Amino acid sequence: MTELLWPGDERAGEICSTASVLRALVRVEEAWLGILVEFAIAPAAAAGSLTGLVGPDDLPSVAAAAEAGGNPVIPLVALLRERLGEEAALWLHRGLTSQDVLDTALVCCLAEASDHVEDLVAAQARCVAGLAREHRDSVMAARTLTQYAVPSTFGLKAVSWLDGLASATTRLRTARSAMAVQVGGAAGTLSALAALAGPDRSPLAIGEALADRLGLLPARPWHTDRGTLTTLADALVAHGDAWGRIAGDVALLSRPEIAEVAEEVGGGSSTMPNKANPVLSILVRRHAMWAPHIGALLHSAAGMYVDERPDGAWHVEWDALRLLGRRTVVAASQAADLLGGLRVDAERMAARAREASSDLLAEQRSVSSLLPAGADGSYLGVSGELVDQGLMRAADVWEELR
Repeated sequence: MTELLWPGDERAGEICSTASVLRALVRVEEAWLGILVEFAIAPAAAAGSLTGLVGPDDLPSVAAAAEAGGNPVIPLVALLRERLGEEAALWLHRGLTSQDVLDTALVCCLAEASDHVEDLVAAQARCVAGLAREHRDSVMAARTLTQYAVPSTFGLKAVSWLDGLASATTRLRTARSAMAVQVGGAAGTLSALAALAGPDRSPLAIGEALADRLGLLPARPWHTDRGTLTTLADALVAHGDAWGRIAGDVALLSRPEIAEVAEEVGGGSSTMPNKANPVLSILVRRHAMWAPHIGALLHSAAGMYVDERPDGAWHVEWDALRLLGRRTVVAASQAADLLGGLRVDAERMAARAREASSDLLAEQRSVSSLLPAGADGSYLGVSGELVDQGLMRAADVWEELR
């Protein structure tokens, strides 16, 4: 997959690619066909693997044919039936509707993306925790509204980054644990499945079996309640927020007139050989600016659901979810490289703080008349204690930080 205008897209590999969505659709159909056989709804002769029947070469034709029915499941099922044996073709997709297959397939793809993001964030947390420990007492100038404020430490800045990563990871784990299969049939009543199953077999139990096969939670039909998707989207967007904060700090502090941190390898310019642009920070910030709009789009769609399947609100979700999952993986990889190679110049930070001491200690002077003689003049407050507390909180999220 090649994305000319989203540099770094290849970092996601096949995660949430259109080809991976196609595979997930086939996986759902295959799992369902197997369950129909398992519950003796379909005959044993209908059993079989769908793997390899449809592949990337079929993407153009399936995509082109999707317009006629408004979704890709319709032409995919038709193509699979052409290539299956007669018995399997007869029972393929029975009891499901297109939304069941597409929603469940997208959840499977997003589960893979979420797991990958969590692994990458754990690596980021190790890097940031190391920076916080190393620079617990490394003095630097704190800045508010672009101007000098008071003395602080780089360790405190790093632990604030760590807090953001921990919060995002906690939200993602909660959302990931609630990712559920969608089985509702034509309008959420499971009417076709109930008819096929007969009085002795529970349609809900059959849906639970699909969840088990796919590694998802069983659930009542959620075809019009999109909380499963918006909760996950919010957790992914929260990662972009956390990374954007980190990347913004790095980009600002790497300006040549500040030069307190630097990316390990800066990017060059097409015309200015002297430049070492903070490219990873730039690309991570790009994602942080983009992702919230996709989250907002998904919430807008959720609020536009009508009837038992809406006209347009469902359709706008598909590629928005796919892109959010894929691009969050890309940003996670870029943020991991950024933090893994970050160079911190503690000596320059300390020197800058000394040079700016008149400004940085203005607040201290303003309250000096209220302090007893001989009061501590370091004016770092409880920075060290806050770093220690932040590291302890992070250890509750990632055991390897203990």
